[in-house]
Amino acid sequence: MTDTTPETSGPNPSHSTTEMVRQSLARRNRKQVVLQGFGVAAIAFALSMLVILVGSLVTSGYPALTQTHVALEVFVDPEEVDPDNLPGGGYDEMLAASLGSYFPDVDMSDRASARTVTKILSNGAQLQLREQVIETPSLIGETITITVPAADNYDQLNKGLIQRATPEENRRLNDAEIARFDTLDAAGAISTPLNTALITSADSRFPELAGLKGAIIGSFWALLTCFLISFPIGIGAAIYLEEFAPKNRLSDIIEININNLAAVPSVVFGLLALAVFLGWFGMPRSAPLVGGMTLALMTLPTIIIATRAALKAVPPSIREAALGVGASKQQVVFHHVLPLAMPGILTGTIIGLAQALGETAPLLLIGMNAFITSAPTGPFDSATALPTQIFIWADSPERGFVSRTSAAILVLLTFLITMNAIAIYLRQKFERKW
Repeated sequence: MTDTTPETSGPNPSHSTTEMVRQSLARRNRKQVVLQGFGVAAIAFALSMLVILVGSLVTSGYPALTQTHVALEVFVDPEEVDPDNLPGGGYDEMLAASLGSYFPDVDMSDRASARTVTKILSNGAQLQLREQVIETPSLIGETITITVPAADNYDQLNKGLIQRATPEENRRLNDAEIARFDTLDAAGAISTPLNTALITSADSRFPELAGLKGAIIGSFWALLTCFLISFPIGIGAAIYLEEFAPKNRLSDIIEININNLAAVPSVVFGLLALAVFLGWFGMPRSAPLVGGMTLALMTLPTIIIATRAALKAVPPSIREAALGVGASKQQVVFHHVLPLAMPGILTGTIIGLAQALGETAPLLLIGMNAFITSAPTGPFDSATALPTQIFIWADSPERGFVSRTSAAILVLLTFLITMNAIAIYLRQKFERKW
């Protein structure tokens, strides 16, 4: 009887399969490690770029956080100030006389010589003295101590941005001007306090006097207008489209257009506002009201999309339970669905407003980049906004505006980060999970 059992030759098939699986797992693990490496590298690159950006802004912007001041003992001369005409007093002459006490070698009666000394002070020094005298007329005849900003060149010198080692012909201050500043510094008349004027003062053509007050208030009125228009309209439109609108071709077209509008460049909304609000309706140019209406057009698609997403996130069981106990469709939406969706709605709204706060192009087209030296008192007054103020300062040739531009960007970033932090807080605090 012959043996018919087949004889196997070569390696064991089970060992071969195991080896193939092992090699496959090794390849997959290597690919996974490579993918993770790319992810870590991308995150590291993004973080490094962020650090470079913020670091460059802080490095160039921190000089604007302080301002060089000159302390003077000024005699409010009754011969220079008429009690019946306080604004018309000779405040320049009084400041020049005070400065002249530090430089006895300079003939202050000579206008040209006096000018070489008084230009240490900012052009706003006389205005500051005048306002103080107008506010307190009893100062006439008295000697008062007043601290006024130094001119931009001397501020740059004090902060080390003008190098003394630079050849005189290449400096904006010659040796004699630097020596006069050193004389004041040696006498204890120079100080460098915190520059509160960066926030409390409006714009100026002189860097040492320029501030963000007008831009901050203008942004506030524009954002308030944007919120009052876009929030109710956006939520109303989203509720109708998501809960009440029939699903047909018209609603599909509307939904597609809303999604497309969210991706339209902001400059297009500026052109629309220029043609409609300013051209057809004749609304005031540079007004925060018009800026807010323009930003509302841009923010509406974002709020509508975020609101619809929040409404969709509410479980259908909520609607079914409310309908089961006899609630109407309107009661279901406004009493049950909308309160549960409100955290997501508020988050989307705040993010949309934060995006609107940083927009520049539409505001430039409606004229909110005008030179305005006073803060607006309402939404109808001419004003700038933080992004347009940054644009104006970045385009200025004076060296002092370089640091103020970076400081203004840091202020804007602070507002944006704060608004996004509020959105994250609201979502985490009120978000419901099912």
